[in-house]
Amino acid sequence: MSEYSSPEQIQPVRFEDEARYLLHDQREIRRVLQSLIEKRILVSAYLAPRNRVLPTCLISLSIEDNLLSIDGSRDRSTNTSVEEAHHVTCVSLIDRIPVQFQLSGLVRTDVDGMAAFHAPIPDRLLHLQRRDFHRLRVPVSEPLSCSQPGPPRPDGSEGPRIRLPVLDISVGGACLQVSSRLDDFAPGEEVECQLHLPGAERLMVRLVVRGRFHSLAPNGNETWRAGCQFVALHQSVEAQIQRYIFRLERQRQARERGEA
Repeated sequence: MSEYSSPEQIQPVRFEDEARYLLHDQREIRRVLQSLIEKRILVSAYLAPRNRVLPTCLISLSIEDNLLSIDGSRDRSTNTSVEEAHHVTCVSLIDRIPVQFQLSGLVRTDVDGMAAFHAPIPDRLLHLQRRDFHRLRVPVSEPLSCSQPGPPRPDGSEGPRIRLPVLDISVGGACLQVSSRLDDFAPGEEVECQLHLPGAERLMVRLVVRGRFHSLAPNGNETWRAGCQFVALHQSVEAQIQRYIFRLERQRQARERGEA
């Protein structure tokens, strides 16, 4: 698998929550799947109901047979789990844009002596839009943060708010630097925060945690980050976030042209 580019690990979402991003047209679905094949992108396949994850890739797409083939595992028990799975949820990223689809009725086969599986081409595919999920890295010179209520004071009043640095942001979501406590920002948890945009009022936003990731800096410092998606973002709040992103993009482009 080392020859394939590995995307950031992301968690599956419920199709019902993202209905506006579902593709049903078979030509569009095949186009996205073919892109995963041609770009040799690694896919995380979540086996239901066993809660196992198979790192895999798409091998081929047959329009005539209406079949999609995916790579199997070197581990025999994992391949058995795939065969016994009710369905497999595949998630990946194309140019940092999340893609998700389900495969059912997987049948084992062999490709060049290696285990593989084929299944009917999915009849729906989740492809989130670049406008919503192309995230802008927040510059160190102009930090951005979210805040949450801290532990209450002994007298019961609200304690100081806890600020969480925002590492990147889009109108679809944000990546936050969080604490290392295992019960903080668990995947699937919904949280309410105040978003502190420069030059704007504090904006109340609701986030659902899609993934929690660990990284180690070159200096040995350990950091945790949570990839979050905005939930029911108000139109006025979305507009302010979009203006903030546009402003930073204009500044970046001006610096590249030597104008700032």
